[in-house]
Amino acid sequence: METEAVAELIRTGLPGAEVQVTGDGEHFEAIVVSEAFEGLSLLKRERLIMETVREQVAGGELHALSIKARTPAQQAAQR
Repeated sequence: METEAVAELIRTGLPGAEVQVTGDGEHFEAIVVSEAFEGLSLLKRERLIMETVREQVAGGELHALSIKARTPAQQAAQR
């Protein structure tokens, strides 16, 4: 898979999210910033993101995805 294809799947599943994906075609890292994460634990945030790529993981197209899920406030603090 291409990084942009992974990013688009996440954007489709989490409308309004800011998504950056890097990777080598097999292993990917996604940084996802969304207001939908407000009040959610890290585990619940990761589950929301993984649900957007579930079919690709199950089908073997997406082998590994490392996730950083942040709220807009958390992202602003990172900068």
